Amino acid sequence: MTFRAAQVKIWAKQLRRSLGERSVTDVVNLLSRILGEAVDEGLIGANPCRKLRLATGDQPERPHATAAQIAGLAARVSPDNAALIVTAAYTGLRWGELTGLQWARVDTANREIRVDGKDGALHEVGGKLTLGPPKTPASVRTVHLPEFLADLLDEHHDRHPHARFVFTGTDGGFHRRSNFRRRVWLPDLRGDTGRPRINTEMHFHDLRHTHKTWLIEDGVPEVLQHKRIGHKFHGVMGVYSHVTQPMIDTMLAGLQRRWEQTGSKNP
Repeated sequence: MTFRAAQVKIWAKQLRRSLGERSVTDVVNLLSRILGEAVDEGLIGANPCRKLRLATGDQPERPHATAAQIAGLAARVSPDNAALIVTAAYTGLRWGELTGLQWARVDTANREIRVDGKDGALHEVGGKLTLGPPKTPASVRTVHLPEFLADLLDEHHDRHPHARFVFTGTDGGFHRRSNFRRRVWLPDLRGDTGRPRINTEMHFHDLRHTHKTWLIEDGVPEVLQHKRIGHKFHGVMGVYSHVTQPMIDTMLAGLQRRWEQTGSKNP
């Protein structure tokens, strides 16, 4: 079997239809590592991904949602899917961190979620779903919850008291990103239930952009923004800045206020 760099570029372009730029880069990098090992084993002559430069062009600014739009999206879908969407928007957790989240890592009494370093994320490679470490070492973290969200997750657990995983498909198995996008996310954005459209260009991953934007609007310190999103805070500020409990309390009060201002009730 022969791979050419041009084929990889075409494939990457196709991936961008449903994935963000960073996810596409991660997928191509994974392919490069696999092909590099194939070269080392003498299975192929060269790695077409080596020194490959993907032409991304000027990336458009990703959309984000208002709290009212999130509440609107949640109101159109099943309570289980609503819980997933609201949790994503109000925590900034990645898709894999949400779909791989186990109830053992959710502490609603102390209002926190723990992203585990060993099996804290669900990964889909070649159609196979496996639990494994989250994206980066900085992704291993504790995510604090506003009061309403802890209550929402309690109600969600009451619907599935024997489940191991927090967010599952209709058959109780793992969510697949493509299936969720086709069956739930896009129909929800389009307003297939007869309600007004919401930005149909928005990806599920844009709920992370949404959460980050809300943190900025609320004046949350950068060190806490990075910690919550699961990014390493580089530079001098990263060395000398520290997260404090008053920072966390102020952030959670802002998120709670956003939810209450929508007049929403828990799904």
